[in-house]
Amino acid sequence: MDRLFAPWRIEWVERDGTDDIDGCPFCVLPERADAREANVLAETDHAYVLLNNYPYNPGHVMVIPDEHVGDYQALEATVVSDHARLKQRTIEAFEAGLGPDGVNTGLNLGAASGGSIDGHLHTHMVPRWTGDTNFMPVTADTKVIVEAVADTYDTLHAAFREQAGATVGDSGAVHVEF
Repeated sequence: MDRLFAPWRIEWVERDGTDDIDGCPFCVLPERADAREANVLAETDHAYVLLNNYPYNPGHVMVIPDEHVGDYQALEATVVSDHARLKQRTIEAFEAGLGPDGVNTGLNLGAASGGSIDGHLHTHMVPRWTGDTNFMPVTADTKVIVEAVADTYDTLHAAFREQAGATVGDSGAVHVEF
């Protein structure tokens, strides 16, 4: 029998189930009082960075406009600019905190694109390292995540905090100024 140890998953297994989200999670999560509990790393005036609960790699985040819209063309120019600049700051945080060899980014627009939440657009950003895709996905249909989400949160939160113009808000999220 093959065994894959993932001790950080015990938090998910033992959850009490009272944290169900009513409505769009991308609208609800940044409003929570505790950014760490909600996995919100950083925010700007029009967007925020959310650490993915089910990462492809450590550091897999989504950069999400505050506005609940699924149509990229419907975003105002100030929101598009803010969203793009926050992606730049996210890459800086990746480089400072995680040191990846590259980054994959992409928008899932519409249900057919594979997005599980098609009504609120978001950009996935995934740090990549040379050799991070090993034999496990090919031979065992299993992806091994080498770091607990909570540890990645701490690393990236610290990297955002160190950026010029960054302050920590009441919720604990890092507010990024441009």
